[in-house]
Amino acid sequence: MTDFLLELRSEEIPARMQEKAREDLARLFAAELTKAGLAAAETVTYATPRRLALIARGLPEVTASVIEDVKGPPADAADAAIDGFLRKLGLTRDVLQTRDVKGRPTLFAVTSKPGRPTAAVLAEAIPSVIRAFPWPKAMRWGAPSLSTESPRWVRPLQGIVALFGSDVVPCEVAGVTSGAATLGHRFHHPGVITIGSADDYVEKLRACHVIVDGAERRGIIALGAKMAAAKAGLTLVEDDGLLFENAGLTEWPMPLLGRFDSAFLEVPPEVIQLTARVNQKYFVCRGAEGTLANAFVCVANIDAADGGERIVEGNQKVLAARLSDARFFYDTDLKIPLDESAKKLSKIVFHEKLGTVADKVDRVAKLARWLVEEGIVKSSPERGGGPRSGGGGAPQAASSAAIPLHHPADGPPPRSGEELAALAERAARLCKADLVTGMVGEFPELQGLMGGYYAAAQGEDPQVAAAIRDHYKPVGQGDEVPTAPVTVAVSLADKLDTIFEFFSIEQMPTGSKDPFALRRAMLGVLALIFDNNLRIGVLKLANAFDPPFNREFVHPANSFVRFAIDRLKVQQREAGVRHDLIDAVFALGGEDDLVRLLARVHALQAFVTTDEGRNLLAGYKRAANILKKESPSPLQGRGQGRGDVPAGESPEETAPLPGPLPASGEREALHPAESALATALDDAEPRAAAAIAAEDFEGAMAALSALRAPIDAFFESVTVNDPDPDKRAARLALLARMRDAVHQVADFTRIDG
Repeated sequence: MTDFLLELRSEEIPARMQEKAREDLARLFAAELTKAGLAAAETVTYATPRRLALIARGLPEVTASVIEDVKGPPADAADAAIDGFLRKLGLTRDVLQTRDVKGRPTLFAVTSKPGRPTAAVLAEAIPSVIRAFPWPKAMRWGAPSLSTESPRWVRPLQGIVALFGSDVVPCEVAGVTSGAATLGHRFHHPGVITIGSADDYVEKLRACHVIVDGAERRGIIALGAKMAAAKAGLTLVEDDGLLFENAGLTEWPMPLLGRFDSAFLEVPPEVIQLTARVNQKYFVCRGAEGTLANAFVCVANIDAADGGERIVEGNQKVLAARLSDARFFYDTDLKIPLDESAKKLSKIVFHEKLGTVADKVDRVAKLARWLVEEGIVKSSPERGGGPRSGGGGAPQAASSAAIPLHHPADGPPPRSGEELAALAERAARLCKADLVTGMVGEFPELQGLMGGYYAAAQGEDPQVAAAIRDHYKPVGQGDEVPTAPVTVAVSLADKLDTIFEFFSIEQMPTGSKDPFALRRAMLGVLALIFDNNLRIGVLKLANAFDPPFNREFVHPANSFVRFAIDRLKVQQREAGVRHDLIDAVFALGGEDDLVRLLARVHALQAFVTTDEGRNLLAGYKRAANILKKESPSPLQGRGQGRGDVPAGESPEETAPLPGPLPASGEREALHPAESALATALDDAEPRAAAAIAAEDFEGAMAALSALRAPIDAFFESVTVNDPDPDKRAARLALLARMRDAVHQVADFTRIDG
């Protein structure tokens, strides 16, 4: 078995493309081998800024021979038909075999195709892989680029190393001929290196200052950056994104510590970090107290003779210029009151059918006040202010490794509902004002966050500043959820307005398309509702968007309710909550308080996984099936077949059955199992109803669990379809009563199992 090495050397490959390129190279190469009946024992890929490489281990010298058979005409076919079949394949009659196909003798042409040298297969595979490579962006170059048929590569292809064992696999692509020669580091070893085989590839390049393994380069950067920071008494702010990017920019990484003027620390730390990260690919550091330090770590691509002093000096100058620009934006923005900036929002189109950003702000402000005035969002002193954990307030975080933020103090919660309503409206009217500032124009990731800083510096209430800062939250899965009441009101209003506005112009998500991120917005709404225990029905939220909160439109309330339930299922999937149980509760109708609905679902899920729950479910379904068979229309249970019933609309009620049940003192004539079930219902029904009224859904399940044994005994010893019509009616009524008792909690017909 022999190893194969392929290196495709080019001008610099963008760092963001390298990891995907490794995956694509392995995938395309494996597909070419599969076509020839080959498979490598192991495939390893590498990427550096200047090369993409693959080593396939354990390939045979020759592919296996292949027996091929082609079905032909029936054995008794005319000679002309048989000869035509053979001419098509270029074969003679001696290769024909007769086999039975569905009872009829049929001819097959059977040939043995000998194996091919693996080197020949590889020589054909290399150009195929190069031509099929799916670079996000690619280019043509040189004279061949005059033709659209010329090969395309991410940057001009400069060399191909193709070695099967120690032998060169001959091929040619775009004028580049394969060989055994490559180049080392651009500065440390620009000369030619001759590779002997796949076995010495990695170490020969290492000797020439090229580390081909990206994981190894990332390890060097991570350790070196931490050590450089620690040597200066600092702590590195780790950042995986920067780690991959710097590893993709260097073949011989050398982390170096630099400094910048401490006067720049007057600028918000997120601005400094983003400037260093986005523009210069630098890591930042914390001081002993945990705040941003005036230090950064850059990654050089050479091992400089002076220890990197000149490199650091040059990087310090570049960063100083960038930070000067950032400070200019910050100082200039501070001079303009947010009220003045907000007026410019009337010149920014939110959507051609939905008006300007100023229009949206006006709607959000009214809705935020309404949420408070309706008592949906309340002042909650016990919660404190701000999100549960620190972080920026931008739609996309500047970094997954953000430093502790110097946010303005959120302040104490408002003391009254009117004060809270006023603060919520004020925060909403200013929450988008930073969109027109210079800083957010430079760094869109900082929208919201910069508005919070500007509001605090301009003397706005701390609750208003905090709400502006955090009103985009939560942005995605795992993002912190605001709990400060002013922030909750503005964040909820902003997301609800976005959903309803686009629903109103029939721009709902479809399939995989969600251009306005409405699914994400609804998940944010759900997170705010559950984390803050907001007690409101989703239908009431929908109705809040009638005028005067909005202009006249096609009212999307029912679509909104169904959309909310669908997103609830998605949100709860990771928590292990079953979809059928959400449907079972929602199908009852009238239950659109999502906090209460989810509490019911949790209690129901805990119940149906017990023996009592499983047996009661089986008994219920048997009773429901009997009732449906005996009288499908009047006895249809609540919500059966009505999974799309909007919250607030009750489906048809169950019609009463003839033959009322005897009172408890008149049951001596009943079958003992009948009497036992009726007595159990006398006890379980009021206990379950009282528990539900108290939102003690576990208690309601416990009450219903007492029906398990009586319903089992009933079906074991009682004939429901008794010849006596009075007994039959009474027993059907008993089953209907049992079904309706269970329906107080959920529509069990919706539950799987």
